[in-house]
Amino acid sequence: MLLFTRLPPALAEISANTPKVINLPTDAIHIDAAPRAMATGLNSLGFARAPADTRVVVAMSGGVDSSVVATLLAREGYDVVGVTLQLYDHGAAVKRKGACCAGQDILDARRVAESVGFPHYVLDYESRFREKVMDPFARSYAAGETPIPCVACNQHIKFADLFDTARDLGADALATGHYISSSALPGGRRGLYRATDSDRDQSYFLFATTRDQLDLLRFPLGDLPKAQVREIAREFGLTIADKPDSQDICFVPQGRYTDVIAKLRPDAADPGDIVHVDGRVLGRHAGIMHYTIGQRRGLGLSDSAVTGGEPLFVVRLEAAARRVIVGPREALATRLVRLRDVNWIGEGDFTDIPQTGLEVSVRLRSTRPPAPATLFVTPDGALVELLNGEDGVSPGQACVVYENAGPRARVLGGGFIRATEPARGAA
Repeated sequence: MLLFTRLPPALAEISANTPKVINLPTDAIHIDAAPRAMATGLNSLGFARAPADTRVVVAMSGGVDSSVVATLLAREGYDVVGVTLQLYDHGAAVKRKGACCAGQDILDARRVAESVGFPHYVLDYESRFREKVMDPFARSYAAGETPIPCVACNQHIKFADLFDTARDLGADALATGHYISSSALPGGRRGLYRATDSDRDQSYFLFATTRDQLDLLRFPLGDLPKAQVREIAREFGLTIADKPDSQDICFVPQGRYTDVIAKLRPDAADPGDIVHVDGRVLGRHAGIMHYTIGQRRGLGLSDSAVTGGEPLFVVRLEAAARRVIVGPREALATRLVRLRDVNWIGEGDFTDIPQTGLEVSVRLRSTRPPAPATLFVTPDGALVELLNGEDGVSPGQACVVYENAGPRARVLGGGFIRATEPARGAA
């Protein structure tokens, strides 16, 4: 295994004719787009050249999805180069199930590359990952937000720094194992679309992908269900065919994110008051990092004399005052959502949206289906009006915008939630 903090010049000179020994079953499941694409003069990745003349860098996390992508492309004859990013190094991560990009995962990616016969490199991105993902994650929690580190990782590491690496390697495309699709648009650019398998769709985490990045990116699994991807891995004889999917936050040992936050931002553990929306102080808390919008359990308010016997939920977090505001479920209802750091990959420019707004569908949580909304451009940024309102909308989360609510809807972009306003009648 090679570990570089910076690519040596020789690495960018890998011959396009690097010998590969690919011993795969001839009846293995394969991407059936290749013959259709070649009939149009393009290969299956949309380039007007033979697969052997197309270099593809595959981002390999060590899981089944990216391993299948690399193997499929190598089998189809592409000049594949596997790259794995070492992002963090917890001792517990070496054998921990449900992690990625450290320890055992790096070894698994290397074994796949060796068995199929393409070059594989491991790049040390620990310091960049700490600076661009872990530190902002802790700062966001300390500010009373609920951040999404997977979006930050895609935005600032995988689809930014790794792009430079792919270019240095002479890549025509950067392929990943994400469940999302892209295809050519009139005019030569590419659009981003929800995956066919809605249960696996990862478009929520990829809304920040830019137009320039889409030109280089390819997502071979966008039209495949997870069960078929595992079957492909078995047909290919890959040892990771039944490897568990990554879960929770990859850099958090045992899923205890508060341990990481307390280490990076001790002030997030400062105690404060738990206050009802009507102004009553109900108790004390041991740090706002233990709370998120919509939370009901673990509030530390079990005394019915204090709560009045009603179920209470976290309604908002006031980080500067170290206050956790709680209230009844109806106080969670949100109608208006204001966004920051908007990325627009729909038609035209974001500022071209009419003053009357654009009818769209939005997702405010990765686990929720798209909901009808109207998107407006205002002097202070993007404003989303939800047609029906939603509960538990938290600053720091993403609001992803789709053309419609369909299973293959185009992703128009999105932004991070900076503020919310309650529905009429909500406390």
